[in-house]
Amino acid sequence: MNKSPKRMVTSNQSQKNRKKFGIVLFFVFLVLFGLIIIRFSYISIGKNVQNVNLSARTKKLYTETQTVKASRGTIYDANNDPIAEDTSTYSIYAVLNKKQESINGKPLYVTNKNKTAEVLSKYLSISKEKVLKQLNSKSFQVEFGAAGQSISLTTRNKIKAAHLTGINFIQRQSRLYPNGVFASHLIGNVTVPSDSTKSMVGNMGIEKMLNKQLTGTDGISTVQKDNYGYQVSGTAAKKKKATNGDDVYTTLDSRLQTLLETEMSAVNAEAHPASMNAVLMNAKTGAILAASQRPTYNPMTGKGLDKMWRDTLVQDSYEPGSTMKIFTMGASIDSGNYNGTSTYLSGKTTVDGITVPDWQTSGWGRITYNKGFALSSNVAMTHLEEQMGAKTWKKYINRFKFLKSTDSGLAGESSGSIQFSKAIEQADTSFGQGIQVTVFQMMRALSAISNNGKMLQPYFIDKVVNPNTNKVIQKNKKKVVGEPVSAATAKAVRKHMEDVVYKSYGIGSDFKISGVKVAAKTGTAQVSGGSSGYLSGDNSYLYSVAGMAPAKNPKYVLYITMKQPTLGSKTATQLMAQIFKPLITRALQDDKTQTSSTKSTKMTDLTGNSATTEAAKLTKKGYRVTTLGTTDKITAQSPNSGTTLYDNQRIILATSGENLMPSLKGWSRADVVKIAKMLNIKLETTGSGYVTKQNITSGKAVNSGTTLKVKLGSSN
Repeated sequence: MNKSPKRMVTSNQSQKNRKKFGIVLFFVFLVLFGLIIIRFSYISIGKNVQNVNLSARTKKLYTETQTVKASRGTIYDANNDPIAEDTSTYSIYAVLNKKQESINGKPLYVTNKNKTAEVLSKYLSISKEKVLKQLNSKSFQVEFGAAGQSISLTTRNKIKAAHLTGINFIQRQSRLYPNGVFASHLIGNVTVPSDSTKSMVGNMGIEKMLNKQLTGTDGISTVQKDNYGYQVSGTAAKKKKATNGDDVYTTLDSRLQTLLETEMSAVNAEAHPASMNAVLMNAKTGAILAASQRPTYNPMTGKGLDKMWRDTLVQDSYEPGSTMKIFTMGASIDSGNYNGTSTYLSGKTTVDGITVPDWQTSGWGRITYNKGFALSSNVAMTHLEEQMGAKTWKKYINRFKFLKSTDSGLAGESSGSIQFSKAIEQADTSFGQGIQVTVFQMMRALSAISNNGKMLQPYFIDKVVNPNTNKVIQKNKKKVVGEPVSAATAKAVRKHMEDVVYKSYGIGSDFKISGVKVAAKTGTAQVSGGSSGYLSGDNSYLYSVAGMAPAKNPKYVLYITMKQPTLGSKTATQLMAQIFKPLITRALQDDKTQTSSTKSTKMTDLTGNSATTEAAKLTKKGYRVTTLGTTDKITAQSPNSGTTLYDNQRIILATSGENLMPSLKGWSRADVVKIAKMLNIKLETTGSGYVTKQNITSGKAVNSGTTLKVKLGSSN
């Protein structure tokens, strides 16, 4: 009985303690709740947490910013046809994860692997089995190696037309070189970055030289999107326009350049020289009309690039050999030391006890210096150097600007070198040994002889134009950079160069061209083996020819070098003549036609006009016209309105209706590229020059996406 009151007291105390604890807990929660409210109020009002602006972070989370790619500038030839231009290629990938669905539940992954494999193997260079192997992977998504890269727009559209689920494309900027092998080292190429937000970068040639001007400035597009990825209603995209790169117009004549490439390839295949160079220049202005080298490469495929990275026109210096005698003769005449009718004993002479031989070591007996030049006598040149003195000779070497860069702007240009301290070294330079020059230095010096003493700066960029404003921001023109000899001297030297070609004893008769007098000088130089001296053997020479036409008043200068060819049944001069004669002949024909032409030089806009009527007008003016389609209303044309036209140019007029393939025989690659674009078909070419064969016969209907294959050769 005594324990009962005590238990009641204990029970009451416990209740009081629980009540106190509950009150305390209540107030603790109340305080915490208050702190939370204060914190949320602070965040709500201040929009800031740990120095992070939530409003900005949210905006960023739902703001999509895209780069608007600027186009790299286009490089054009002298006829305003593109040599290098922007294009797009695509890479492909397949999504395999079955959780990938659209907001309305449609699959965004590959659902029909067999059909997908069939379609991809049809349009890509990959077998159906390999595609299936990739599609059966456990990966989230897969790619298809090299076969899935660099896909053309036409191929992409064909694959998209199959409506395959889970197949996606990534667009990538690329560079198109429609002419293939076409002054490749001079034009250059680009590196296309794997990061699509970055710009292409020029590697060599004009692409590198003018990379800053060619590269545009990318723009930006900013869009506000909701949780589902749609643009927020009432908001507008903010855009900063892209600024495209500047366009570059070269002095290269496509018809002459294409012919040069064709003839260079033929000689290269026949003689397999270690290297070759050829440059055709306007003798009156210094503009480079065609330039090529071997080995070369195709900038579209990269084939051949591993054999030669250098632009040998400016980066390689070499001993020019007997073409240097042009300048020795010029220096001797101009300095008043030359007496061409005087005689000397040919065959050999000595300088400081060292023998200097003629190429025909037995000589030709006692002959005049005039005859010695036509026979390319080293002994004659040695005497001329001794007569005028080393100091005078060196003065003329400097006046012709040897040992000085031509400042072409191309990367890695060499300035050349000379060995001139000893009497024998001074004598050697008179016939082109012991002095190192570049092709462009030779072109500059030759211009003084072709242009009556006034030496011109060689150039290959006509102008640079801002395509956004059409403003010409750089313009090149004829530039006299010296007057090393008088006009009378230059004319006299050209007369001696005529003797090389037309005298019975001259050694340049292979360069005769029917209907025009040519002034030329051939050269043969031993190839240096470095510290071991000169190489020996039949195939250890660098052969060259410098020619001007017409001889009396030159319009063109052509210089060709051929190093260490394998000579068979033909001589070196015969091989070089295979390049020289057709190129000079074509240049003179074009010049004659352009001089006598009274045609308009600008293409007008013909769209909407009658194809029959316009074709008749253009044909009457001397142009070659091809009409596509079966209706009579012109819907497209090539070249575009405003393009400068040249005589006998090919013009393509497109109408609607069924397209029939024309005969392409004799067409240039550039013209074939144009018609392929207009027909929206794929093009595959082999060889260089002009079309000799085509896989789609003339008159056959052509559908979009068809592949046209043509073989190029020297048919034109």
